[in-house]
Amino acid sequence: MSLWGGRFQGTSDADAWKLNASIDIDQRLAKQDVTGSIVWSQQLHKIGILNNSEYQDIHDGLIQILNEFEQLTFQIHPSDEDIHSAVERRLYEIIGKTAGKLHTGRSRNDQVSTDFRLWLLEAIPTLIHAIRQFQTQLVERAEQDIDVVMPSYTHLQRAQPVLLSHWWLSFFWPLERDIQRLTFTFKECGIMPLGSGAAAGTSFAVDRHELADQLGFIGISQNSMDAVSDRDFAAQFLFDSALCGIHLSKLAEQVVLFSTTEFGFFALDDAFATGSSLMPQKKNPDVFELTRGKAGNLLGLLTGLMSTLKGLPSTYDKDLQEDKQAVFQAYDILMAVLPVLSKAIPSLRIFPEKLRAAIDPSVFATDLADLLVKAGIPFREAHALVGKAVKISLESGRGIHQLTSAEWEKLIPGLEIDFSKVFSPEVSIATRCVVGGTAPQVVVEQISTARRCLQTH
Repeated sequence: MSLWGGRFQGTSDADAWKLNASIDIDQRLAKQDVTGSIVWSQQLHKIGILNNSEYQDIHDGLIQILNEFEQLTFQIHPSDEDIHSAVERRLYEIIGKTAGKLHTGRSRNDQVSTDFRLWLLEAIPTLIHAIRQFQTQLVERAEQDIDVVMPSYTHLQRAQPVLLSHWWLSFFWPLERDIQRLTFTFKECGIMPLGSGAAAGTSFAVDRHELADQLGFIGISQNSMDAVSDRDFAAQFLFDSALCGIHLSKLAEQVVLFSTTEFGFFALDDAFATGSSLMPQKKNPDVFELTRGKAGNLLGLLTGLMSTLKGLPSTYDKDLQEDKQAVFQAYDILMAVLPVLSKAIPSLRIFPEKLRAAIDPSVFATDLADLLVKAGIPFREAHALVGKAVKISLESGRGIHQLTSAEWEKLIPGLEIDFSKVFSPEVSIATRCVVGGTAPQVVVEQISTARRCLQTH
C-alpha cells in the first residue's frame, strides 16, 4: 500500500513507479523497520495516542510480521514501494484499520535513517570480526615464518633485508587502523534521528531519549533538519570500506607478484587458484586478483555517494534513496573477500631459500654507510663513499662484497674496517632493534602487541 497519495488522481506511471520503488534494496532493513515500529508504538501508547487494545493489536501484529521475515515467509507485493510500506500493508492485513495509527508523528524521512543506522550497528561489529579473523591469520603466519629472511622493496626495487614475519605484520597494522575507523563510524551510527519527523520534528510528546535507549542508540540528534539529511555515517562507512579494500589490495598485489615464476617466493594452493581455458600449465591467482579488483568497486561506491551528497540542499531529498545500495554492496564485498583471504593466506607455500637468494649484496649498502658513520664519518660523506663503491662494483662486474681491501683503502685512506661482517642478512636485520624495526626480538614483541590487539573488541 502507498503511504501517500491523498492529493493525487489516477495511478503512477508504471515505469515511474518502478524507478521510484526501493523495495528490492531496502527490504534488507526489514528487521530494523519492524523493531523501530514496535518501540515507536510503545511511545504512542505511553502518550495516549494508542489505547491498550490498539497497542496490543499493533504490537502482536508487528511480532507476527517479524516472525514472517525471520522464517522467510513474508510476501513482497508488486505494490510495495519500500520496506516501510510493505510492513504497514501487512499490518493492515493482520489487524485492520488500527494499523493506520502506527505512523502517527513519524515520517519515512526519520524512519529510514533510523532503520539504516540500526542495520549498520549490527553490520559493523560483524565486519570488524571478519577483519580480526584475517588479522589472526597474518599474526600466525608471522609466528610461523619468524626465521625466514627476505629483501624488502621500495619503488619495487630491492631494499634492506627484513624478516618475512615483519613483512606479514606490515599488513596487520593498516587493518588495525581500519578497525579504529569502523569503531568511530559505529559511534556515529549510534545517534538516533527518530522523532525528527519529515523536517521540523514531531508534534507529539514522545520521549526521544527513552526511544534511543530502547533501540540501543547512544544519543539523539539535535537538529531535525540535519537529522533527516545526515548521511555522514554512510559516507564514513564507505570510506572505511574503501580504505580497507585498498589495504587488502596492496597485500594481494604483492602475493600476485611473489607467486610469479620471476619471483618464485610463494606458491598458491590449488584451492585458491584457477586454471586457464587455453593454457594447461597456468595456475592463476584469481582470488588475489579479484581482491585487487574489488578495491576499485569499493572506491567507486564511495565516490558515487559523495557525488550525490554534494549537490543536495538541507533536509531530505529522494536522491538519498541511493545510499543504502552502496553501503550494502560495500559490506557484501568485504564479507565475501575477507573469509577467503583468511583461508588463502595460511595455505601459501613459502620458499625460504628463494627469499634469501633474492638478498643480493647491494642491499647492504646502507649497512656499509652505517658502519662508516660508527667509525666517525658524517653520514652524507659515508653515503657518497658507499655510492662510489657501488659504482666501482658495477663497472667491474663484481658484487660490492667482492671489492678488495686495496679498493676500500683507496676510497677511504687510513680507515681500517672489516667490511666482510656486513654482508649477512641476519647481522643486518639484528641491528634494526628499535621498536617497529625488523630485529627478531623486536618482531617477537610486535607479534605480542598484535595479539593483544586481537583481544580488543
